[in-house]
Amino acid sequence: MKNCLSCGEKIIGRSDKKFCSDGCRNSYNNELNKDATNLVRNTNNALRKNYRILLKLNFKGKTKTTKTKLLALGFRFDLFTSTYITKEGKTYFFVYDQGYLPLDNEFYVLVTKN
Repeated sequence: MKNCLSCGEKIIGRSDKKFCSDGCRNSYNNELNKDATNLVRNTNNALRKNYRILLKLNFKGKTKTTKTKLLALGFRFDLFTSTYITKEGKTYFFVYDQGYLPLDNEFYVLVTKN
């Protein structure tokens, strides 16, 4: 007889069964897949916040804003998911599909990646 990987109870049923119930299976997988550290969880939360800020300001797909406005909403410039460098050497910073390009005088162009 096998024991449940989550609670240790004896398993009744198929020979390849690993859990005694759906609840134990869910509990086991939730524990296995949770963010391992506060750093990962906090970084993911901050990325989500950055994404929501860009989406809120750039609801048309392309717009212009200021560094002051982004910072006032809590935007963190140190957190992004990717960059794109144009042929002209300009660097766009992306948070998933929402991006920004630094311009002169602390202005930014906000774009949506197609």
